[in-house]
Amino acid sequence: MNKNLKNACALSVLAIACLTARTLEVRAAGTETLRIEAPWARETAAGQRDGGGFMTIVNDGAADQLVGASSPASSEVQIHTVQIENGVMKMRELPGGIAVPAAGRVELKPGSLHIMFIKLNQPLKAGEQVPVTLKFRSGGEKTVRLEVRSVAAMPQPAMPMAPKETK
Repeated sequence: MNKNLKNACALSVLAIACLTARTLEVRAAGTETLRIEAPWARETAAGQRDGGGFMTIVNDGAADQLVGASSPASSEVQIHTVQIENGVMKMRELPGGIAVPAAGRVELKPGSLHIMFIKLNQPLKAGEQVPVTLKFRSGGEKTVRLEVRSVAAMPQPAMPMAPKETK
């Protein structure tokens, strides 16, 4: 084999190796498979210390998990769910986070899964945007802006009714 052909083959192998490594690097970053749709937060009243954030997390890749969040708008951000206990709606922190299924989606909405801003620095006002950094187990971090919506313009979640007693 002549010297030029050897060099051309070596360069071809090197180019293929570089392209393969670049493709793996992009896939390893993970965040390209996670999308956040319709992120929003509920407007809060003056003096209200906590607020809620909502969105849909769409996963085009392998199963992942939302394990945490942070925001400059509050001292802490927690991941919450809502449970009904003895006919009373109660919020509970999910310290383990929220599973995001492979090739699936998870909706964070009022009366259900949501993120909770704890000790807001100031009230959330309609028309503003709140930055939030979401932390995923495999997908890394993703910063989104939640549009703050007016409470008056929102439908209220349906509250389960206690069963009526019959005689």
